[in-house]
Amino acid sequence: MSPFAAPIAEQIWDMKYRLKAADGTAIDTTVQDSWHRIAGALAAVETDPAVWEPRFYAALEGFKFLPAGRITAGAGTGRSVTLFNCFVMGTVPDNMGGIFDGLKEAALTMQQGGGIGYDFSTIRPKGAAVMGVAADASGPLSFMDVWDAMCRTIMSAGSRRGAMMATMRCDHPDVEAFIEANKDPARLRMFNLSVLITDPFMAAVKADGPWDLVFGGKIYRTVQARDLWTRIMRNTYDFAEPGVIFIDRINAANNLNYCETIAATNPCGEQPLPPYGACLLGSINLPTLVSGAFTPGARLDVQALTDLVAVAVRMMDNTVDASRFPLPAQEAEARAKRRIGLGVTGLADALLMVGLRYGSDRAALVTEEWMHAIARAAYLASVGLAREKGAFPLFDAEPYLASGTMQGMDADVRDAIRTHGIRNALLTSVAPTGTISLYAGNVSSGIEPVFAYAYTRKVLQKDGSRTEEEVVDYAVRLWRETHGDAPLPDHFVNAQTLPPLDHVRMQAAAQKWVDSSISKTINCPEDISFDAFAEVYMAAWDQGCKGCTTYRPNAVTGSVLSVTPAQEQVPKVTSEGAEVVYLSEPLDRPSTLEGQTYKVKWPGSEHAIYITINDIVIAGHRRPFEVFINSKNMEHFAWTVALTRMISAVFRRGGDISFVVEELKAVFDPRGGAWMEGRYVPSILAAIGGVIERHLVSIGFIEGEGLGLKSDPKAEVAALGQSPRGATCPNCCSFDLRMVEGCMTCGSCGHSKCG
Repeated sequence: MSPFAAPIAEQIWDMKYRLKAADGTAIDTTVQDSWHRIAGALAAVETDPAVWEPRFYAALEGFKFLPAGRITAGAGTGRSVTLFNCFVMGTVPDNMGGIFDGLKEAALTMQQGGGIGYDFSTIRPKGAAVMGVAADASGPLSFMDVWDAMCRTIMSAGSRRGAMMATMRCDHPDVEAFIEANKDPARLRMFNLSVLITDPFMAAVKADGPWDLVFGGKIYRTVQARDLWTRIMRNTYDFAEPGVIFIDRINAANNLNYCETIAATNPCGEQPLPPYGACLLGSINLPTLVSGAFTPGARLDVQALTDLVAVAVRMMDNTVDASRFPLPAQEAEARAKRRIGLGVTGLADALLMVGLRYGSDRAALVTEEWMHAIARAAYLASVGLAREKGAFPLFDAEPYLASGTMQGMDADVRDAIRTHGIRNALLTSVAPTGTISLYAGNVSSGIEPVFAYAYTRKVLQKDGSRTEEEVVDYAVRLWRETHGDAPLPDHFVNAQTLPPLDHVRMQAAAQKWVDSSISKTINCPEDISFDAFAEVYMAAWDQGCKGCTTYRPNAVTGSVLSVTPAQEQVPKVTSEGAEVVYLSEPLDRPSTLEGQTYKVKWPGSEHAIYITINDIVIAGHRRPFEVFINSKNMEHFAWTVALTRMISAVFRRGGDISFVVEELKAVFDPRGGAWMEGRYVPSILAAIGGVIERHLVSIGFIEGEGLGLKSDPKAEVAALGQSPRGATCPNCCSFDLRMVEGCMTCGSCGHSKCG
């Protein structure tokens, strides 16, 4: 009998975690082989591997403990990959040489698959004097553009992860520009953005007091704190960014605040880390520990939970020794503190199975109890490891126990740490688990509510066709198995109906026993008022959260809370591009086609040029079919008609038509080009080539960023015959992106911006 609870689970394993040879031949023939591979690799660092390998296997069996994707895919493969998920890079120095040294380190880290975070508050603001070169500083956002381009380049070479987190302090003189950076959809697309919010700033917001924007001891200007806070809220309301990180709260609670200062997080925010900090992740699958589901006696087996946590902590501690690292500084940091991030997944399903409504006072209380049990078991297990193998090298008992988190820990745990030390400086975190949750049978992700009870997912087959399958939530499937067609109980709620403040209540309850942080998205309805939206952030502050990320669907961000079947998709783009179809005869034109219209306004011209590109779908693959170029300027009439006819003729004959883009972009006007969006474009034809390139990228026909690159002019995009559908998935081009656990995730193919 297959251990997979649903077809989607086996597909995820095959695509992401199954070990295969370079030619695609499966080395892991079953998921049990994968579990043996992981268990063997993590037991290999023990003095007696034969004792621990079966124990590690037992923890993995049945999807009870879910190491994060990097461990599941990389452990025991012999490949030069890191098993760590999260990195924060070194402090960015305020000089050109140091900045570009940091860029190189970031590239090397991302090349091995690590998501990274950076604090750009250390770079002087735009317009500040640069001594010795008689110039003004370009500011941190200009260097963020360089990082953004680097990230796209690494991704184009096949890197699995491309996400970055950028933070900036709330008192930096460029913070207002940082807050509004994502209003330009072509800029900083590889970054998640968060403002570092300090305790004094929140006090000033509450008091409606003044707030100084400062760098290097110099006050550049003074604003009203509440106005700046409202500006953050307004941009987040409209554009879903920036998030906020309560940085003073993080540092006060940090077990290691005596030897490190945190100023950034990993891309999804669950790991606040110091310079060169690294953390690996794993999750306890709570529904697997529930007995008597949907009965009056339903309960989570706390003893089984305690035993599983102890084994999981040992496996994750061993991963520190088994992993490779992109940079020596990251390895030194990881081994000095042995930080791990053990969390949970399936919380919402487990609550449903024991009869509790996610978001209720009772559910929050039970969540706190479960997270307390996990924290207690994890800390005691790490104390046991310290007795056996030694405490982490930077352990210092008194300042360690004086941190905010440890002062709330049980007295017997504190006494044990004081007596024996502890192996891992920090132990708990709640990370994004979208992919591993699907792999485990579509349990609810992390501590998020159930997104949808069921939805339809399109699956690309080897012959290019697509099949549809129903993906059912784990708890809902279990209810169907035991209760047939009986209606779901009233306590079943999901993300589409849950009030935002219920989200906050659950995040705050879990945070009490998480020593790092939590990756969670608070989904808000599109029609929520601005004041009610801002109240969510203030509630997160008041209830003790370490940060807050929200998502409100709208015409800009897309209606990500829809659970209707995904739109027609295209296959994953590889380095060779999408499938190329060669035709002996031109394609016949169907009676209707779907397309997009783009507007380009050439500087100095009274009339805009409108470019419509229509597509056709062949074997489930979208490809361009025809182009129409129109303008009221009669001077353009002859050549626009010629371009329309010639480009459309090329498109209809199939093959690789990407050369059209290159030829158009290479045209230089002898009369001179124009500056568009900060870059010189050599001709109107080059601008049109950029538009066509953007369209080919958006439908997955070629790889690249199109108008997402600063080298191309922006265009106003309007999909024909429908309202805006928001951003498309960069992997499958469906309009099914949703914010999950602080990261944009595709509901159709599982692609996540954060990996």
